[in-house]
Amino acid sequence: MELIYIIEDDADIREMELYALESAGLTVEGFAESGAFFLRLRERVPDLVLLDIMLPGTDGMQVLKALRSDPATLAVPIIMVTAKTSEADKVRGLDSGADDYLTKPFGIMELVSRCKALLRRAHRRAAVFTYEGIELDDDRHCVTVDGQLVELTFKEYGLLKYLLQNAGAAVSRDRLMEAVWGFAFTGETRTVDMHIKTLRQKLGKYGAHIETVRNVGYRIGEQV
Repeated sequence: MELIYIIEDDADIREMELYALESAGLTVEGFAESGAFFLRLRERVPDLVLLDIMLPGTDGMQVLKALRSDPATLAVPIIMVTAKTSEADKVRGLDSGADDYLTKPFGIMELVSRCKALLRRAHRRAAVFTYEGIELDDDRHCVTVDGQLVELTFKEYGLLKYLLQNAGAAVSRDRLMEAVWGFAFTGETRTVDMHIKTLRQKLGKYGAHIETVRNVGYRIGEQV
């Protein structure tokens, strides 16, 4: 399920955006400031971010720069949503790494349309995931290590793909169980651990990049 994070300090606008996107069949979470957003980001990287510029504390431009400087969120589509209307403001946001720009007030249909368009483009771009010498080609459904094909089971492939999609974030065993096995089986960790063990072995020297996060689960890549 595609996930969108909204960072907007105006409660009325945030609720309107949440309602519109959820009504369009999307999964959405809202945050009033950047601190709560970054805490949630450690648990899961979203598929799209709607980011207001005028935020309390760390403003939207600083959040944008932080997201674009982190390998885990470098490719996440970002729409700047702001009351600033000058061309200079728009250029500044786009030049800093935003993918699109919405000026308040905006229409609900336009918001939904732009989000869906960016999600479609992101899916086309994200067919190949790489980390160090590991490459996962989702179109061909294959994994190579230093250019050599590695045979993985369906579940091993699913685990690696999910970890790469969330590179840099600690992913809980329960979340891996739900994402890869298709159901939540709270407390059942042995199945995940066994598959991670064999996945590490098949990845050879790169298996060590799948780190165990104590009392949480696993992570691949630098910590967010």
